[in-house]
Amino acid sequence: MKTVVLEVRSLQDTLHDAARSMRSGKAGRDARIGFETPELLWRVLTAKRWALLKALCGAGPVSVREAARRVGRDVKAVHGDITALAAAGIVDRDDRGRVEFPFDAVKVEFLLQAA
Repeated sequence: MKTVVLEVRSLQDTLHDAARSMRSGKAGRDARIGFETPELLWRVLTAKRWALLKALCGAGPVSVREAARRVGRDVKAVHGDITALAAAGIVDRDDRGRVEFPFDAVKVEFLLQAA
């Protein structure tokens, strides 16, 4: 099962871990996409975009029109959401304009601590 972890962590921590993995030759099993703050994570991963990811999870490449049909939404609105998710590195687009969420599972991970 191919999993992506969406997490809240600093760019510095992300780069440090990537460098350590490259030096040790032990890449993590899961793909990881980091967000600087929880607010940024939730700005990118809205409820409608989450529903879109659920519809695309494990589906392979599909057209924007097919993605919109799967979530019962307007094609133009889904196109905007796909553009935002692609900019964040969460979905991929191929040369034919199809969109793919290349994972079978998503894990969202962040820690809320007392100030």
